[in-house]
Amino acid sequence: MFKDFFKKKEDGKDNKRQIENIVVFIIILIITVLIINNMWSSDDKKDGKENENETDTKVLAQAESTEQDNLEQKLEKILSTINGVGKVNVLIKYSESSTVIAMYNETSSESNTEENTGDGGSKNVKETESKKEIVYTDEDGKNVPITEKVVMPVVEGAIITAEGAGNANVKSSIVSAVEAVTGLAVHKIQVFEMGGQK
Repeated sequence: MFKDFFKKKEDGKDNKRQIENIVVFIIILIITVLIINNMWSSDDKKDGKENENETDTKVLAQAESTEQDNLEQKLEKILSTINGVGKVNVLIKYSESSTVIAMYNETSSESNTEENTGDGGSKNVKETESKKEIVYTDEDGKNVPITEKVVMPVVEGAIITAEGAGNANVKSSIVSAVEAVTGLAVHKIQVFEMGGQK
């Protein structure tokens, strides 16, 4: 009789231990699932930010090339209005591309913490955190980064072909105009008479 009583108690302990093991296993499983889910969602957020930054870079790069093309077009337009010049083509060589600087919202926070050392002293721990985010504007339903300024590239040289460049006075006028706009030295501006197209 006593043997049966002790067996029942041992069976009860085994059942209780099994239930505890199952509960611990379920808790570990839930924690693991939460950690994996958190890692996946943070990777998705990073991918989204990287894609957003790539898009911003592309938009800003398009603005750069447009600025450079605009200078050539403006020069072609103004040079063609000079007496005797006629039809004009302009090619400008840049040392580097222009730099578009986006506008940023910058936030920073600072915290001071006093920590006790083991020998009865204390030390101050200063933490500074700063965050930079590009400022966007909504244009036709698209987020477009706001440009703070555009640093124009350095112009290295210019080649101009013009119908009237065979005339020395016309050629001199073209060189003077390009020098005034670009700031180039005269020897970096080459003007040629436009050949007939075959």
